[in-house]
Amino acid sequence: ILGGLESSTRPLRRLLGRMEAAVVRCLPGEPKLTISFCLEDSQKHMLRDQNEALGKVLTRISNTIAKNQAKAKKSKKKLDQQPSEAAETAVVKLFFKGDEVPDTLPNCEAWQDGAVLQVGEVQYNVQRNAPTFTTAELPVSLMAGFPVCPKLQVEFGNLQDCEYMWFKENSTNTSPKDSTAPEGGWTQVGCERVLVPSNQDIGCRLKLRCTPKDGSRTGQAKELVSVATVEAGPGVCTFDNRHSYTLRAAAWPALRVVSYNILADVYAQTDLSKTVLYPYCAPYALQLDYRQNLVKKELAGYNADIICLQEVDKGVFVDSLTPALDAFGLDGVFRLKEKQHEGLATFYCRSKFRLLSRHDIMLSEALTSDPLHSELLEKLSANNGLKDRILQRSTALQVSVLQDLDNSERKVCVANTHLYWHPKGGNVRLVQMGVALQHLSQVIADVAPGAPLVFCGDLNSSPGSGVVQLLSEAAVPPQHADWSSSGPEESCCMPLSSTFPPLQSACGQPAYTNYVGGFHGCLDYIFIQPQSMQVEQVVPLPSHQEVTTHKALPSVAHPSDHIALVCDLLWN
Repeated sequence: ILGGLESSTRPLRRLLGRMEAAVVRCLPGEPKLTISFCLEDSQKHMLRDQNEALGKVLTRISNTIAKNQAKAKKSKKKLDQQPSEAAETAVVKLFFKGDEVPDTLPNCEAWQDGAVLQVGEVQYNVQRNAPTFTTAELPVSLMAGFPVCPKLQVEFGNLQDCEYMWFKENSTNTSPKDSTAPEGGWTQVGCERVLVPSNQDIGCRLKLRCTPKDGSRTGQAKELVSVATVEAGPGVCTFDNRHSYTLRAAAWPALRVVSYNILADVYAQTDLSKTVLYPYCAPYALQLDYRQNLVKKELAGYNADIICLQEVDKGVFVDSLTPALDAFGLDGVFRLKEKQHEGLATFYCRSKFRLLSRHDIMLSEALTSDPLHSELLEKLSANNGLKDRILQRSTALQVSVLQDLDNSERKVCVANTHLYWHPKGGNVRLVQMGVALQHLSQVIADVAPGAPLVFCGDLNSSPGSGVVQLLSEAAVPPQHADWSSSGPEESCCMPLSSTFPPLQSACGQPAYTNYVGGFHGCLDYIFIQPQSMQVEQVVPLPSHQEVTTHKALPSVAHPSDHIALVCDLLWN
């Protein structure tokens, strides 16, 4: 509200013996500052020029009080027909360290942290750039036994410093619309950033009181009350037994890696998915909120150092995965597929790594624009049908170079991709992998010479495919069946070599990593360079009985049609 005041009818919460707060947000380079405080039972938000003289702001506050008093007396006169007195002008002054601040001082200099704003008989403690929550939300779906991770963003503060107090609604509190229920209606159940509700919380709403902080500096607390009540969980999930292998984080020289296609909501909610692909899955178990509860609990329980995810909806990355995994100590980056609503996400443990650089590409675009792939493009140009099919794909390769915080010389190149899906697209996937390997070889040479490669993804390729042969044997002969996978018109028989020595599938070749009603097979992989890393532990996949308890995947006990690969690697 330029130069003005915005009010809302919100109760004035004044604690006896405690000074009110006036929060000022003032950043260098911005033309305006904001002043927020509670005045006469309503919240005021003033937006003023930083270079404006302080006196104008103080006069504005005084005039606003006078107008409010005049309105109140006019209303009283109408009710009792008594003559009204002239409105008094409220004394409005700003003090700093006991001295009155001159009216001529510009706002950017006048409103200092620790100053005192006097409005009539009320005093306000000025908090300049105080820690403030700019986003504070609770998830819609809450389930007993599953972590509740609030979405929080703080300005001028640190989420690790903030204070958190969780409450559950007492059963006697029967006013679901009253988010300001007295404290007697709530029982404290936690004091950490993440809460895992118990079965005793089923049927209760949750409340979070979070206080933004930056070291010893404290901002104004926020209270969040859940829209829904805690529901019962699904019982035993497919990943519960797997978590017994990952109770503790991996310690140097071990590194825990996860690769997981989490099933994008844009695909799970189609009529095809509901009626043809996953008709056996209960409709509520295909809902995003439900599946995200399972995904967050599963990923948190792996205590991973690096997580590569495929089929990540943009909204899921921003609103669900990022706040949840941030609470568990992981930072993440996202790569959206061109002209798509889903993409790739890579998360890494921030206490062990920092993101040194990113080198994401769209494979089809790189094929035509980067001279690195000119030889492959020339061979491919002999078949325009296949070339056009490849160039229509929006497949991306996400590349993150991570640097070890304990040893700056130690780096790792993490690649994440989701190759073309079509059953007859083996030739397309071969070319895509050829481009990916060339690009990765160049990135490592330029940015992190000698760094090991960890290549994760849903490759949509079985162990006998050309893609897996290219990775594990470093070459594919021209007679491989995949070159003719889409018919003679798009056949392009050529030799293809890897820019890396043979890579190793860290989790081997499971019977399947994807299990749906009409198909099951091994499509997901974590490839490593055996010269640089060794496999210490492969977390066993769920048993066939666990996978098929509800016929197939996804199910009420498993959030995706894929199964996460989890392994511990040892640096050589």
